[in-house]
Amino acid sequence: MDEGNSVPCGIAVPQVFPDGPIDMGLVRRFAARAEALGYHSLWVQERLLGGAATLEPIGLLNHVAAITRTIRLGTAVVIVSTRNPTLLAKELGSLDQVSGGRLIVGLALGGRPTHYPLLGGPPERRVRHFVESLELMKALWSQPEVTFHGEFWTLDRGRMEPRPVQQPRPPVWFGGRHPDALRRAARYGDGWMGAGSTTTEQFVGHVRTIRDALDALGRDPETFAFSKRVYVALDDDEDRAERRLADWFGRQYGDADMASRVSVWGGVARCIEGLTEVIDGGAQMLMLNPVFDHIDHLEALKSEIVPPSPA
Repeated sequence: MDEGNSVPCGIAVPQVFPDGPIDMGLVRRFAARAEALGYHSLWVQERLLGGAATLEPIGLLNHVAAITRTIRLGTAVVIVSTRNPTLLAKELGSLDQVSGGRLIVGLALGGRPTHYPLLGGPPERRVRHFVESLELMKALWSQPEVTFHGEFWTLDRGRMEPRPVQQPRPPVWFGGRHPDALRRAARYGDGWMGAGSTTTEQFVGHVRTIRDALDALGRDPETFAFSKRVYVALDDDEDRAERRLADWFGRQYGDADMASRVSVWGGVARCIEGLTEVIDGGAQMLMLNPVFDHIDHLEALKSEIVPPSPA
């Protein structure tokens, strides 16, 4: 990407190990090198249940925080409905403290409600539960003493110390793709990250929906962050790159065909073209997500594609 099309680029931490075993040495090398190369941020995702070996996101990000100093850290995303909001506020507030105020909190309602009862989530009124949980978390982060009486949660004169380094709270970015979820992002969030499982065309439509909602709410879109996760495979052998992506998508999502619909792959020129389309569609930050050859991608993406960070 040229300087005129420059946006900050974060990158996903190696977190899914479908072939096992978990390689924490890779995680440490990757995080330290990403910071040294000047990436904007390091990101983790949540998948508590599933066949592929996947590390829990908050614990992993605490580990990454301890071995880095300046790079921003993000969750994309934590499913609020499967977590107690008081405990989650404490965990994320502590992570912001541990990292010295580097956290971007990515949250979502989630798309697997059948898992909710097992994890203590609500069987119904999921949106109300989500919004109320978010309101309680924001209050605990920003107020010295909280009294909260909701449908799901009640707290009288509760105090949570230490509060996050970032005040009044860390930035909250939303996930989601349903029109209602996009409008919730505009109402309650500071930003939004498009799912890696959506196409660029879908992303463009989602950005338009959020911008319309921001306008209806009287919110300045310049104060709202638009970003997208992009699965990427840099390889001059385009067929090989596509096959490897399809294999990973088949094991992770159970849909090998999704890879060619949503990913960017191939040589440098083709990858630049694909990422530029996402930027032209409204992305102000890209979260690049290689799924194999992690260190090679980390180096090559920065040297061949990602423009230098502003001085």
